Amino acid sequence: MSSLKMMRTTRFPKPSDIERKWYLLDAKGKVLGRLASEIAQILRGKRKSLYAPNIDTGDHVVVINADKVVLTGNKEQKKAYYRHSGYPGGLKEIPYLKMKESRPEEMIIHAVKGMLPHNRLGRAMIKKLHVYSGSEHPHAAQKPEPIDLEG
Repeated sequence: MSSLKMMRTTRFPKPSDIERKWYLLDAKGKVLGRLASEIAQILRGKRKSLYAPNIDTGDHVVVINADKVVLTGNKEQKKAYYRHSGYPGGLKEIPYLKMKESRPEEMIIHAVKGMLPHNRLGRAMIKKLHVYSGSEHPHAAQKPEPIDLEG
């Protein structure tokens, strides 16, 4: 039998094949990096059999209680977030504790964004992440399915 007949074709998902679900994650007491890697997997669609690295097959993720996320070790005192204005001397540093107090949603978005592709595909994926510091969210109409992550 010819080896050409034995080959299987690769299936590429079409936009009509993609079914987007909504998931609800509670960040209370979860470690930031481990939570971010799970969120990134869901946003990329890696948990689906339909996954393709060049197509956005991921689902929407709603994260609540972002202000109750924790860090391991001594990172609460040492970790800092940086941004640059683009001008000489324009580097700004924000300590973790100040960021947690003022904008806890940005911590999770920043961590997840670093785990997604750094191109237009990653920018499309991060738009499906919805993070809230409290336990309330405005996405009840989408009926997000609560999932519990181990840890």
